[in-house]
Amino acid sequence: MKAREVFTKTMPFAWAKLLLGLVTVVISAVLFGILMGLAWLFKSDGVSVVMFLIWVSAVGVVRFIIMHYIGYMLKAGHIAVITEALATGRVPDNQISYGKQLVTARFATSNIYFAVDKLVSGAVKQIQKGIGKIGNALDFIPGMGTVSNLAQYFIELSLGYIDECCLGYTFYKKEQSAFKSAADGVVIYAQNWKTLLGSAAKTMAMVVLGIAGITLALFVVLGLLFRLFSWPGWVAFVIALLIALAVKFAFIDSFILARTMTAYMGVAPTTAITFDLYGKLSGISAKFKELLNKGRSEEPAQPQQQYAAPVQAAGGADKPVFCGQCGAKNERGTEFCGSCGAPLGQ
Repeated sequence: MKAREVFTKTMPFAWAKLLLGLVTVVISAVLFGILMGLAWLFKSDGVSVVMFLIWVSAVGVVRFIIMHYIGYMLKAGHIAVITEALATGRVPDNQISYGKQLVTARFATSNIYFAVDKLVSGAVKQIQKGIGKIGNALDFIPGMGTVSNLAQYFIELSLGYIDECCLGYTFYKKEQSAFKSAADGVVIYAQNWKTLLGSAAKTMAMVVLGIAGITLALFVVLGLLFRLFSWPGWVAFVIALLIALAVKFAFIDSFILARTMTAYMGVAPTTAITFDLYGKLSGISAKFKELLNKGRSEEPAQPQQQYAAPVQAAGGADKPVFCGQCGAKNERGTEFCGSCGAPLGQ
């Protein structure tokens, strides 16, 4: 299934996101009217400035509450349904309800989802810091600072979608702990970072150009309307920007998510995980190490001693090697366990 097809077939999530975004715009506009009305009663520029600052803070709180809780879970449902579509080639009916069921079944509570999301996001962004160090080392080159900052901006946007792909892998690997699957998802990204980051970066211009274009178009329309009523033009710009962000969240983000996840799921099922990456990533990212440890702690515990004999007896080239940590069977000559990533004693 191609990215455009995934996007169009999961459009109910885009409309739901738009509705959520417009709710924040309406609440913001109502708060603005109330606070500016109070400022008008005092007829003081100082009071107007204070009321405006209160409004900006209130809008931030409203957006955080709505987007952080409802928006995050809606996005999680969208990721789950996209993963299902890419894995099976079909999109379920009643997508939003089905997505909610998948998220609840996978993470049990929103708190677990938030925990996994934060750990994955923190682990993935270690790549961004590494590239930032490279850019800083080249600051002596004229103009390199600007180029580095621009590159960092696009990489940061790209990683914002890639960590969602790693979360999508948790819905693909349902038989494992969500933390373990998320850690595997980060490793898969690390092994395919050139392909995946390149694919994501190609779509980043859509975000910048999309927001700019939508904001400009809305500002022209609202600016003319505000001029008729002799209202401040900057108010029209702020409202236009809020609407543009709602449209971005609904359609632009959804389209880029579909494209990025399509690229990710195109390589994830066939990627042979190199387990020495677990140790390397744990060394550079405390978040990844925590994610991995949580995943291992949730794996079913199996007695280690019952696998000691097969390891000792595995003298022939055709004898399997059993992991002393989780008990999984591996081919002789394998350095790391194919199930948990632990080093194998040969």
